[in-house]
Amino acid sequence: MTDNMDSFSTMLRKALGDRIAPDAATFLDMVANDGVMEFPYAPTGLATRLDGKAAIAHHLESLGGMIAFDGIGEPTIYATTDPDVTIVEFEGFGRGVSTGESYDQRYISVIRTNAGRIVHYRDYWNPLVLLRALRGSAVVDALASGASDHG
Repeated sequence: MTDNMDSFSTMLRKALGDRIAPDAATFLDMVANDGVMEFPYAPTGLATRLDGKAAIAHHLESLGGMIAFDGIGEPTIYATTDPDVTIVEFEGFGRGVSTGESYDQRYISVIRTNAGRIVHYRDYWNPLVLLRALRGSAVVDALASGASDHG
């Protein structure tokens, strides 16, 4: 996962530019010691909030056992009225380690920086794409079928 984290770090540096300190080479270097990551759409049982760099590092390590990332798409950066907030839209590509199912995910990340580091990273993504990669198409199709029975 190191190469793909390098790709992610490169993409993020491009997106955030001079909002990130020049000495921050990796994503974890970019995160403040007390940085927070949030995943508002995470399915039950997965983290919705990580407090601190150590928790974020542990989470990233565990992702390698779940998702094999193949690459990161070019970011689209959206300006905001707050110079410390950046909105980044990008794609991640890979597959579920245990299922082999595709993981082609689109992300929208709202990132707050302060003093050259990321202090808050809110990551929005489609939980069904993650569930399909982790649990397989049959599980997600059954969930979707059950949901349509209640409409």
